[in-house]
Amino acid sequence: MPDDFSIRPATQADGSFLGDMVVEAANWRSGGARPRHEILTAVEHRRYVSGWMRPADAGFLAVDTDGHPIGAAWYRLLAPDDAGFGFVGTAVPELIIGVQPIWRAHGVGRTLLRRLVAHAREQGHPRISLSVERDNFARTLYRSEGFVVTDEGTVRDTMVHRAS
Repeated sequence: MPDDFSIRPATQADGSFLGDMVVEAANWRSGGARPRHEILTAVEHRRYVSGWMRPADAGFLAVDTDGHPIGAAWYRLLAPDDAGFGFVGTAVPELIIGVQPIWRAHGVGRTLLRRLVAHAREQGHPRISLSVERDNFARTLYRSEGFVVTDEGTVRDTMVHRAS
């Protein structure tokens, strides 16, 4: 598999692939994967893709050399009554990221994360948040990119990146 990929802005037509990436993110552990329909119909996951692309939504896709999507990172502004796992406040976008398993550990997630954080800053968002389970290996990536834990949960933590 080549390590060559590029990044492009997400469009409204990418909603289905973003759903695929929510499934990847929810099923990050090997074994015991839940089916796509079960994840995407659950309210705690549906909020991340339902109605994509709203005016305040933004995201990026990583695509291979043939233009096939291999990963995505996007954010949404959520309301307190529809708060996501990493909700910090109504003006703080919540980040969602997913990468196809075969492309993990090839820089795809880091590249997507950096591009989305830069975009959030360009759009005037001084902070961006996410939620990650404590034993998820992606936690190391988030820390290395400047995210800090702001709220410790029983299984997952909320992390925030502050624009510099």
